[in-house]
Amino acid sequence: MAGRIPPEFIDELLTRTDIVDLVGTRIQLRKAGKDYQARCPFHDEKTPSFTVSPDKQFYHCFGCGAHGTAIGFLMEYDRLDFREAVDELAQRVGLTVPGATETGPAGPDHGPLYALHEQAAELYREQLRIHPDGRRAVDYLKGRGLTGEVAAHYGLGFAPADGRLLLSRLGASPSERERLLSCGLIYDEEGRRRDRFRDRIMFPIRDRRGRVIGFGGRLLGEGKPKYLNSPETPIFHKGRELYGLFEAQKANRKLDVVLVVEGYMDVIALAQFGVTNVVATLGTATTSEHLQLLSRTTPEIVFCFDGDRAGRAAAWKALESALPSATGRQSIRFLFLPDGEDPDTLMRAEGADAFRGRMTQAQPLSEFLFEQLCNQVDMSSIDGRARFSILAQPLIQAVPPGIYHDMLADRMAALAGLPMSPRRPVRRARTPTAHPTRPSLVAQAIALLLDHPELAAEVVDAPDDWRRSPSPGVAILAQLLETIAAHPTISKGGLVERWRDREHFVYLQRLSVAPFLQGIPPDGVAAEFIGALTRIGEDVLKEERRRPLTEPRTVVAGQGVAREGDRAQPEEEVGARTGGHRLE
Repeated sequence: MAGRIPPEFIDELLTRTDIVDLVGTRIQLRKAGKDYQARCPFHDEKTPSFTVSPDKQFYHCFGCGAHGTAIGFLMEYDRLDFREAVDELAQRVGLTVPGATETGPAGPDHGPLYALHEQAAELYREQLRIHPDGRRAVDYLKGRGLTGEVAAHYGLGFAPADGRLLLSRLGASPSERERLLSCGLIYDEEGRRRDRFRDRIMFPIRDRRGRVIGFGGRLLGEGKPKYLNSPETPIFHKGRELYGLFEAQKANRKLDVVLVVEGYMDVIALAQFGVTNVVATLGTATTSEHLQLLSRTTPEIVFCFDGDRAGRAAAWKALESALPSATGRQSIRFLFLPDGEDPDTLMRAEGADAFRGRMTQAQPLSEFLFEQLCNQVDMSSIDGRARFSILAQPLIQAVPPGIYHDMLADRMAALAGLPMSPRRPVRRARTPTAHPTRPSLVAQAIALLLDHPELAAEVVDAPDDWRRSPSPGVAILAQLLETIAAHPTISKGGLVERWRDREHFVYLQRLSVAPFLQGIPPDGVAAEFIGALTRIGEDVLKEERRRPLTEPRTVVAGQGVAREGDRAQPEEEVGARTGGHRLE
């Protein structure tokens, strides 16, 4: 399994997880017969077509086709990767994810560090309400136009100036103080330990799962730095995290565009006016890790910078970081604000609709790239255009090969007055053959077995001639039956999840919700399954009768060899041979 997690643990995890309870914490479900329904969270619809089955531990949308297990739901809905989704479910049901296998050592347990940050965040929120100096922080936030609701939504707090809050409340023992030190929440100053954040408005920084992993603090009085972030810790790496991403994902089930700004207050001030698709870097330039994170989150990024020289320099750094991942699939644009304005002041002056209008008019990456380069040279002279080409070539070479790379190269050539580079002719893709409304017999059997693992019991007394079929997918069908035999109580979700890191996972997922399954009455499922196996076996027998007696006979699938007389092939190899064929 992905992340080197034993499949037996995934089985146990899915067995203990009630997918109805899990999905019900994210969207509102209503009972519909033995299943539950809702409007699909993955596409817009007026009539509910999203179904969750407690028996199969599986969800499926008949509108957009989204489907999967509890793990898949968290990956899709909360935008987690596989390991993060497993961790989330394990924490929910009280299991400990195995940290070590034969292929890797156990990782450190960072659970206490996450818990410590949550405790610190709660203390800071408390101080904003009850500390005498917290009134100054509240007055500052009100002066910036923030309401109590938005401040509470982002968990804002206050760190007193005496520097003893966390030490006194969370550092009673030496081990607790060492933990505070490893989190960067306290530090040593000439042999004396003090809270790192003092006399500051506190902004908790959350990861994609909503866990507090660090803090940013805005100084209320005089001094420097005005903004201070947590240092690098085992759970906080500012070059990988984006402030406000968790809140943006919660406020927008689908993030069509994400605006990247420079500060915490920009994020919160825009949210105050209903622009909730906003994140901020944590005092660093945009990194490749930021862009990878955003690429999994949204199809469009708009970077927002001041229109002055410093803002354009910061935008250029963001562009350089974006080029190695720029393929044209994700739109990357740049919004430059008028002189003297920041997102907060501009929003108050123009309103949310005008600000969103500016976002739609933001400058595409390609235009910003060539505009900046052209401004550095005299494009009216040969020498200037040559210099332009020299500057542009390494930047374009950083872009991955493909259509977007070629279009940038053509634009560079046009601006420099150079001939276009010859292109290899693009082969026209063949139009795929339309799939039949009902899949092949093998695919039917696989789909029925995935949807009803209990059908494996029907095979015990049935003829096994089907196992000798050379049809693609027979080896997979045999492996599915072996898995069910070893785990008789496995659910549909658990059976599908076993294939997540294997070659045909996506196709098996599609088969598990094949449309033809909906037309089979519950009392006819077993007959359909045995009927499919029987017809496959009859085809095998017909073919064998037509062969000369001297021709070797196919051995039963799943027994470890392909044909009598051939060299022995492990079962994995037999299954792998289906990779070049469709399973329909």
